[in-house]
Amino acid sequence: MIDPKIVDDLARRAAEAAPAGMGELQKDLEKNLRAGLSGLFSRLELVSREEFDIQSAVLARTRSKLDALEKQLAELEDSLRDKSKPS
Repeated sequence: MIDPKIVDDLARRAAEAAPAGMGELQKDLEKNLRAGLSGLFSRLELVSREEFDIQSAVLARTRSKLDALEKQLAELEDSLRDKSKPS
C-alpha cells in the first residue's frame, strides 16, 4: 500500500498552495485532500515498490522451479518412450 506519509505530504503541499491568510481554509483543504487521496490510492490498489520487488522475486523463483519441473518431465517422457520402443 502507499505510504501514508506520501499522502500527507501531497495534501500539505496542495493546501500550502492556497492563498495566504486563509488558515482555516488551508486546514480544511488539507484534511479533505488527505481523505480524497487516501481513498483514490486505495481504490487503485497500488502497492509499494518494496512489495512489488518481493512479489517479482517470488514469481522469478516460481518460474525457475516450473522450468526445472518441465525439463524433468520431458526427460521422464523421453525415458518412457525409449523403454516402450521395440528392441
